[in-house]
Amino acid sequence: MGCVFQSTEVKRVTKVDWTFSSGEHAKDDYVLYYYANLSVPVGRFKNRAYLVGDILRNDGSLLLQNVEETDQGSFTCEIRLEMESVVLKKAVVLHVLPEEPKEFTVYVGDSTYMGCVFQSTEEKHMTKVDWTFSSGEHAKEEIVLHYYPKLGVPVGYLQNWGRFQNRVTLVGDLARNDGSIMLNGVKEFDGGSYTCSIHLGNLTFKKTIVLHVIQKESQTLVTPATHRPEILGGNQLVIIVGIVCATILLLPVLVLIVKRTNRNKSSVTSTALVKSLEDTKKAHPEKHVYSSITTREVTEEEKSSEKSEATYMTMHPVWPSQVNTK
Repeated sequence: MGCVFQSTEVKRVTKVDWTFSSGEHAKDDYVLYYYANLSVPVGRFKNRAYLVGDILRNDGSLLLQNVEETDQGSFTCEIRLEMESVVLKKAVVLHVLPEEPKEFTVYVGDSTYMGCVFQSTEEKHMTKVDWTFSSGEHAKEEIVLHYYPKLGVPVGYLQNWGRFQNRVTLVGDLARNDGSIMLNGVKEFDGGSYTCSIHLGNLTFKKTIVLHVIQKESQTLVTPATHRPEILGGNQLVIIVGIVCATILLLPVLVLIVKRTNRNKSSVTSTALVKSLEDTKKAHPEKHVYSSITTREVTEEEKSSEKSEATYMTMHPVWPSQVNTK
């Protein structure tokens, strides 16, 4: 955020104050103050606010890093000059946009855009753009692209052209300090950290992007909403028709087998029942009552005279229930 006092007279800056207000009626908070060649960031802006202007040229510009959502509001710069009672003020309104993704996942063979823009209220033009690549924490950095605006063309080191040759394009608007690139034809070994460095004189702005590369086969996902029924092929239809026909032909055979099985079961059941009854009768024998018949002795004479006559007796059993007891 720029804060420069233009004057034809040579006057030394003695004090610079930066304050912040989140709203119209909000209390002002100190961001940074400069006095006696010492700049001190204050409060929640500590380790994030830096005085980057050239004090000898009445430049009290402020660099705010790692911008947060709560930083949205009005920043006010106050410059005091030596032997002057007038305080020079300049207000800068900061609008904070959603954070750009710092990690990307792309498929092998695709192209990916990696943004790198330096925002400033002052017309500061970048003097150089560097992009470097590292495949791991302890891996050696490789040059992806060097750009010098004065030369007008991207310049790469010869020993590094083999990896990113003809695949990296500078697509950002250089007039707006935009050093964004496009990486085409992503390869599996392109996964890693890409660091962009925008140089504005003695000021350097850096941004790191992590790129994850995966195989394209894992890209296909089937959801219930997009799933469509597949049309059966000729071989599948033949198989289905064959199964139906075989089922119809075998159905009568199955019915006969079931009937025969049931018949065998019924005959076995009848045999078992008869056997059970016989066992019951053996266990409880029947009680028979027989009546006595008196006979007389026949003499030989009677035998001869009555040879032609014969007496037959038939004995019938009398059940106990039919005998009358007196």
